[in-house]
Amino acid sequence: MRTAHKLVLLRHGQSEWNLEKRFTGWTDVDLTEKGKEEARAAGRILHEEGYTFDLAFTSVLRRAIKTLWIVQEEMNLEWIPVQKTWRLNERHYGALEGQSKLDTVAEYGEAQVELWRRGYDVLPPSIDPDDPCHPRFDRRYGSLLPDELPRCESLENVVERMLPYWHQTIAPAIRSGERVLVSAHGNTLRALVKYLDSVSDRDIVGMNIPTGIPLVYELDGDLRPTTSSYLGDKDKIQRAIESVVQQVKTER
Repeated sequence: MRTAHKLVLLRHGQSEWNLEKRFTGWTDVDLTEKGKEEARAAGRILHEEGYTFDLAFTSVLRRAIKTLWIVQEEMNLEWIPVQKTWRLNERHYGALEGQSKLDTVAEYGEAQVELWRRGYDVLPPSIDPDDPCHPRFDRRYGSLLPDELPRCESLENVVERMLPYWHQTIAPAIRSGERVLVSAHGNTLRALVKYLDSVSDRDIVGMNIPTGIPLVYELDGDLRPTTSSYLGDKDKIQRAIESVVQQVKTER
């Protein structure tokens, strides 16, 4: 029998721009108080259910990092190694970052904004390379090559820049027996789920991941999923998923 592994994925708690319904992407906004409580609840349920971790991965954005910090504190795991990488950053929304989703619909029309948001390979408008918000002006990305710095991204682009890190870093850690937690973002986690579950380009468009609820994968020795499920109260999980779907609809 092949060795079984568990992998836990966690979308960060509600952020300030989640609350304000703004395109966020690589903009480094903080958690709301609700987001912090979501992270605490995630840490508590993981601890209560007997989970522990040897290693954690996160992005270089504070909402994912702080979510991980809170979970570690709730689980008494502040001491475990954490690896941060831009490859787990949220999708870069280009010139849309910081814009109100509702105002963008009013300006460009529902159909166009829906394509930018949910089309698998559709790019939003690019950020100007001289814009002060371009990642080339942020020193946390100083070691990246020019062609690694996005001016905007589709979900397809997120898959392409995230998967090398999965294959080269996260997957080998899991295969070695380490118990791994990934604290990241809606689109990077959707990209990973797309790969793990072999979700089609068409079907991934309609998939949403709620904030602050651990998604647990059981993987075989080849790191192919055998089961996956959200951890916690089933009614609460269902309400959270329905809330995400409803939010997407109301922002159109």
